[in-house]
Amino acid sequence: MTITPPALSVFETLESEVRSYCRGWPAVFDRAQGARLTDEDGHSYLDFFAGAGSLNYGHNNPVLKRALIDYIERDGITHGLDMATTAKRAFLETFQNVILRPRDLPYKVMFPGPTGTNAVESALKLARKVKGRESVVSFTNAFHGMSLGSLAVTGNAFKRAGAGIPLVHGTPMPFDNYFDGTVPDFLWFERLLEDQGSGLNKPAAVIVETVQGEGGINVARAEWLRALKELCERQDMLLIVDDIQMGCGRTGGFFSFEEAGIVPDIVTLSKSISGYGLPMSLCLFNPELDIWEPGEHNGTFRGNNPAFVTAAAALDAYWADGQMEKQTMARGEQVEQTLLAICAEESTASFRGRGLVWGMEFEEPARASAVCARAFELGLLLETSGPQSEVVKLLPPLTITPEELDEGLRTLARCVRETA
Repeated sequence: MTITPPALSVFETLESEVRSYCRGWPAVFDRAQGARLTDEDGHSYLDFFAGAGSLNYGHNNPVLKRALIDYIERDGITHGLDMATTAKRAFLETFQNVILRPRDLPYKVMFPGPTGTNAVESALKLARKVKGRESVVSFTNAFHGMSLGSLAVTGNAFKRAGAGIPLVHGTPMPFDNYFDGTVPDFLWFERLLEDQGSGLNKPAAVIVETVQGEGGINVARAEWLRALKELCERQDMLLIVDDIQMGCGRTGGFFSFEEAGIVPDIVTLSKSISGYGLPMSLCLFNPELDIWEPGEHNGTFRGNNPAFVTAAAALDAYWADGQMEKQTMARGEQVEQTLLAICAEESTASFRGRGLVWGMEFEEPARASAVCARAFELGLLLETSGPQSEVVKLLPPLTITPEELDEGLRTLARCVRETA
């Protein structure tokens, strides 16, 4: 199809220059359902972006929409701070019965605020409070959010520069396979911890993504994650898993760390935890870490009750019977086979991923942006990731049909051929 760029005058004249996604997708979107968006001119787009992972169950999921409408129509509480409400109770009970108990996870649940970076900030604060230390170790190419504490444990130089002040008390270490297998896992990290002359302050915690989404779809091996957990226990450090983008089923299991068989001390969730794209985040932690004083960490919108309603409905609808994980792994196999075929023809490309998060990396970084630009022209929404935007990132809704997934993958293959 041929898409005529819309009149964007009000966005260009009034909205800040900080806007980004709309520059790559110059359309005015009006409606969305499932895995598709429609612009105001009636053009349809297949969505392989899913709200940066906030829409794992698709746009305007009918099950979640019905629960939300019913709640609003009966004048249910909208804004509740941390007051007890029926909506919060229903979510907590569902989360405990459907997610925590079946996995033997003992976590307490904290509502730190509506965004992922709120959850990360609370996790960092709690770890430092518990251990009485300031330093936190993160990993190369990590991304944990845009507030100052989260930026201090984020690797991207462009994002870090936006802080405008020194970012302190964070120390980066090599992520899995950072040295292409030429250096034993954690050799540098352990040496610094054990050497009294290294200059590394004893860390309170280590924060990690099992799959680095914004960093380029870098997938940590299960054995690497297990070794990291063991290192943290041996060195008296807390392990924080940032599951904001990779949790809620994105990699298969509800939590992305399940495959490795580890139990982190602290877990952050956001994005798709509400199920409907409504702002919501959680910080989960072992009960013995719950040393907060009342009100010591709070936030005006931590009681977004409509999000509790859709979150509970999503858990009931998609996680009570174990079928979502199986479906996601089957869809992931479908993606993997197509990427194998594409890369067999395109020698300058490689791919990696888990579940329904995949990345295709090009030797020439600009190629990824060209593929995404051509995809938009053909009605497919894709974004790039990685420090040089060298990776085409595939993040479709978990509820996408096999036919829609095949359609998008065929479009991707066409874009790779046409940008060669």
